Amino acid sequence: MIQNIGQIGIPVQDIERAVDFYQNKLNLNLLFQTDSMAFFETGGIRLMLTLPENETFDHPGSVVYFNVNDIHEASSTHQKRGITFISAPHLIAKMDTTETWMSFFHDTEGNTHALMSEVEQSQ
Repeated sequence: MIQNIGQIGIPVQDIERAVDFYQNKLNLNLLFQTDSMAFFETGGIRLMLTLPENETFDHPGSVVYFNVNDIHEASSTHQKRGITFISAPHLIAKMDTTETWMSFFHDTEGNTHALMSEVEQSQ
């Protein structure tokens, strides 16, 4: 069911300092930036720098986002396989005609990862 890695999230403490490092030191292509997030293109996998939303994400490490076609079906299937989800599938963002949905889970080591689905919506 998992197709590929769509995005890797890296928690940061200072978004401007981190953007400077990834853009100017690593020479990655900045796609866009908000007050709390920045997105870079890295050969088909997005790299997301983000200020932690809450203490669950406030640690050095990365969140791997796995692309799936149908997030509801994939979440259900993976839950039946014994994966502990910390959030049901939910809408993260709407951009033009695309909706981004995610469902977060823990691996066996306590790392947080997510299933993600980007769905085209007709206008």
